[in-house]
Amino acid sequence: MKPEPSTFHSRPDGRRRIERATTWIFRAATYLVLLAGGAVLLTIAVKGSRTLFQSEAPFINWSFLTEAPESLYIFEWEGRTLEMGDREFRAFKERNPAAANVEAESYVYSAGGIFPAIAGTLLLVLGSMTIALAVGVSAAVYLNEYARDGRGIRFIRLAILNLAGVPSIVFGLFGFGLFVIFLGWNVSLLAGWFTLAFMVLPVVITASEEALKAVPLGFREGSLALGATKWQTIRRNVLPYALPGILTSSVLGIARVAGETAPIMFTAAYVVRDQLPWQVERLGDFFFQGVMALPYHIYVVSSKIPQNAHTERVQYGTALVFLLLVATIAGTSILLRQHLRKRHSW
Repeated sequence: MKPEPSTFHSRPDGRRRIERATTWIFRAATYLVLLAGGAVLLTIAVKGSRTLFQSEAPFINWSFLTEAPESLYIFEWEGRTLEMGDREFRAFKERNPAAANVEAESYVYSAGGIFPAIAGTLLLVLGSMTIALAVGVSAAVYLNEYARDGRGIRFIRLAILNLAGVPSIVFGLFGFGLFVIFLGWNVSLLAGWFTLAFMVLPVVITASEEALKAVPLGFREGSLALGATKWQTIRRNVLPYALPGILTSSVLGIARVAGETAPIMFTAAYVVRDQLPWQVERLGDFFFQGVMALPYHIYVVSSKIPQNAHTERVQYGTALVFLLLVATIAGTSILLRQHLRKRHSW
């Protein structure tokens, strides 16, 4: 005899079937996104590793990481096919006068390395995030600790949220008009720093304000009751406990700053530069010079020159180095955040 179904036993009906189907649709969409992202990362890792690593000791292609970009020359010499960078090719012709008129195929940016672009990217990220955190945290402290809620403050918060949705190309044009032309900074590190800093300010302000709100009100009341001033309370009883959340905003900002091409295209990036950023005669020249950058280098090599197997090697190698660099900077911020969270836990 079949037992009676329990009162609390779920009975299949149309709504439950729709709910299960909806769950599977959302799950499939999530897996599809993960699969697409994984395929892109795997492609970059596999093809980029062929450039970044080698089968013989020291196993890492240090020349790719430590040299400047060069043109690649391929030519026939004494029955052999030789591949040389620009400097090596000129030295070869000086050693062999008979090779002065040798016919060679040249490929732009397909030899040498990407060290100037690595250095420029690091400088752009560090400088812009320093400005963004200084201004953004100060604005968040004012909005959360000092400002009284009203129409003006609500309008400011709405404006900050709207700025977060502005395309990066608009920030690039803004930086070009204000810093490069109006202030006369030209294409320089300083113009790139402020343009990128303004671009990530909405993220930094919003995340920092939420981190400040998460600190219990009792921390402030106890400090004020013991005679501390408003600023002493914020500096010693609020900011230390909000730092992990503030560093979360820095991780988000780093990921966006490092990967942007449009803003630096107008304000800070050069296609190629012979000297490294610190090779200047005066200290002031350091801030008013353009630099190479990894995202702009990838853009130029991928779209502005004829494509071939040699440029593909540089493209994927640069992309892999770029991902590893961003992951390293972001990972350092995450480790620092975890350390501060353990130190200032309540």
